[in-house]
Amino acid sequence: MLAVRLPENLERELTRVTKGLAKTKTDVVKEALILYFKTKTTELDKSSYKLGQTLFGKYGSGRDDLSTTYKQKLKEKLNAKHDTHR
Repeated sequence: MLAVRLPENLERELTRVTKGLAKTKTDVVKEALILYFKTKTTELDKSSYKLGQTLFGKYGSGRDDLSTTYKQKLKEKLNAKHDTHR
């Protein structure tokens, strides 16, 4: 058995929903918890890669050589920065 204290706004919403569905508060809360657990279990089962997969490369530069030429690019930027201060 579990007793839960809800803020007034959630209590009102729960009451409204239960009347509209002709269900008890207990039934609605049980259904909500089942849905919540299914959602969270799915998230927990995903790897870090799967969770971020839609973001990888989304804001890419379009250049595929940046990981191999980063030292040269850094030297060029530093040289350009120091050349302007002379």
